[in-house]
Amino acid sequence: MAARVVRATAQLGLAACAVALAACAQEGSADDEQAAAQVEAPSAAAPAAEQATAAPAGDQDALLARGDYLMNSIVACGNCHSPRDENGFIEGMELAGAFVIEEPGFTAYAPNITPDMETGIGSWTDEEIIRAVREGVRPDGRVLGPPMGFPFYRGISDNDMRAIVAYLRSVPAVRNEVPRSTYNIPLPPNWGEPVVSVPEPNKDDPVEHGRYLTHNLGHCTDCHTPLVEGQHDFSRIGAGGNLFPMPFGYSWSALAANITSHPELGIGSWTDDEIKRAITQGISRDGRELLPFMAFDFYKNISDEDLDDIVAYLRTLPPATAEPPAEH
Repeated sequence: MAARVVRATAQLGLAACAVALAACAQEGSADDEQAAAQVEAPSAAAPAAEQATAAPAGDQDALLARGDYLMNSIVACGNCHSPRDENGFIEGMELAGAFVIEEPGFTAYAPNITPDMETGIGSWTDEEIIRAVREGVRPDGRVLGPPMGFPFYRGISDNDMRAIVAYLRSVPAVRNEVPRSTYNIPLPPNWGEPVVSVPEPNKDDPVEHGRYLTHNLGHCTDCHTPLVEGQHDFSRIGAGGNLFPMPFGYSWSALAANITSHPELGIGSWTDDEIKRAITQGISRDGRELLPFMAFDFYKNISDEDLDDIVAYLRTLPPATAEPPAEH
């Protein structure tokens, strides 16, 4: 059966792989110096994980609430890490892993990131979890690989990393053995310098905060930026054009849409409400239904304030175009 290629507008769905942690339990390949722009230079500040373990009970409650919001909205880890069948997500298996991504250079399995001590990350310290997300390094020192967007996650703030860890600690432990990812491509020795401290974005600046939501937490620009020889071409950030063949085992393929301000090929002529509807409801400007590759079940929970800021940031992306679809 021929694959049906449909243009998925707004933030195309591997954003869902957001906190894949052990994602590719061996090695990987990707580069993005821009995504690290918000990371502070190493300092004497305590690592984020140490601050998390020292937080008072009231702070822990606030962290868990923030983590719940992030994980069930823009970060959307469950879109890849929670197994599903023909009826949707499988009850009682939240974040238990097993989703597989097969590419010419690798076969990657979304791992079990529940607190199970043997098959999940229950034995990992907070600091080890944070390092895996931001730096792509497992507790045993092995470098993780694609499709994790480490260059983007390096910019996740200390507080939000602690919040994500708090949420991961709160979900039920599920025993579910997931195969180890395999790579036929060389992985880099590391994904950059160690991340010591990342400040909160300025929430009073809609564009800065919108960039943080879109570029770091959701890593939408990972899927929506053209790839040239496997590397993002950030001179055309948001121009789309990447092809994702048969994601989640579906019979169709998805094409990353142009989300720049281009008036014809992008979303420059869309209204704010049309952009928000595409992100949260999966309905395009012309009323057609978008592919479920997008994490609509999660994005529908993004707050109105965050949606406003996401749109404000997308409006700043210069008009750009992509070549014919490049397989991601």
